[in-house]
Amino acid sequence: MKKLLFPIELTFKIGTLANDFIAKDANGDTVGYIRQKMFKLKEDVEVFTDESKTSLLYKIQADQWLDWSAAYSFENALGRNIGKVARKGWNSIWKAHYDVIDQNDNLQYHIREENGWVKVIDSLVGEVPLLGMLTGYLFNPTYLLTDMQNNPITRLKKEPSFWGRKFSIIQLGDIDNDDDDRIMLSLMMMLLLERRRG
Repeated sequence: MKKLLFPIELTFKIGTLANDFIAKDANGDTVGYIRQKMFKLKEDVEVFTDESKTSLLYKIQADQWLDWSAAYSFENALGRNIGKVARKGWNSIWKAHYDVIDQNDNLQYHIREENGWVKVIDSLVGEVPLLGMLTGYLFNPTYLLTDMQNNPITRLKKEPSFWGRKFSIIQLGDIDNDDDDRIMLSLMMMLLLERRRG
């Protein structure tokens, strides 16, 4: 991806069979178009330069069928491994917890949901007729990415929106140039998984 200008706005498309969204930077320029292939036994996600889907930037693929504690590997367009994000199974039951791992299998960052109650209330209220349609405006979970010293680096937040389709990523700390793509891919994959969970 090109140099990132925060905040990054993520907007899911409505009316398509695929689970896809577009990422735009602070200037409104497209950072990437993310498309999750449907009806696959293992997660398979592609990141393109834009909505035309002519230029592939990255592929994200799960290492196993079930995503309870799956790891999702990142490859660039040349097929080179650039790292992965791994869901922490039991730790993610109450609040989402993911680890960001570099291409050498070194743990670099953690992603944690900041308040587990938001997801619980969102799920409960979502079952109430009519009121459930408004949960996208009422309950907005946030996820904090921290380094190994627990310093905050970025925050991903669900923005108030109909159908809960808008999210933003803000920068809180310094990001190493070698890590920016890995961080963005990790947040994007986590968003696809957590949005499906509720």
